[in-house]
Amino acid sequence: MYGKFFNKKAGFISQEWWPDFCNYRRSKFPRPDEESIEGAILSTLQSTGSLITRELRAACGFTENRRTKKEQSEACFNSALQEGGRPKVKGMRSKFDGYLTRLEMATYIVTEDFIYPHDKHNHEYGWGWSLLNTPEDLYGREVCQCNRIPEESYQRIFEHLKEILPDASDKQIIKLIG
Repeated sequence: MYGKFFNKKAGFISQEWWPDFCNYRRSKFPRPDEESIEGAILSTLQSTGSLITRELRAACGFTENRRTKKEQSEACFNSALQEGGRPKVKGMRSKFDGYLTRLEMATYIVTEDFIYPHDKHNHEYGWGWSLLNTPEDLYGREVCQCNRIPEESYQRIFEHLKEILPDASDKQIIKLIG
């Protein structure tokens, strides 16, 4: 899995370690309330499947006109349920990116791939756009299930990181695990 998992920084987590990581993080960050903006973003992504960040941002109406959090959450739900005219919110790109980061840190969304724009000669150029999805949609529900309690998962992760990062202090590893 790839995403912003380590102190809001991007990195990979192997499929071997994902269940433990997911188990611990989701115990620390429960599923967002459906009435929240993060819950609305997650619902939008779950109902549509993979979306690049800019498509998800547009589907949730984060492009023009300022709205309150409640109005934005409603706009995100409404745009997930209907096609055509989409509500818009201006100046919210960085806030939207913050919501995505929190969802990634909580292991509810991951970067599936990167999509690159093409020039008139059909050559890829520039930075890739993140194609976002849920880990359950990508690999199935069982990939996020773990038969340990969250504290056991945390301890396993801590010991593993201590082994592969021998020069890191306990404080650094704790910060990395989140």
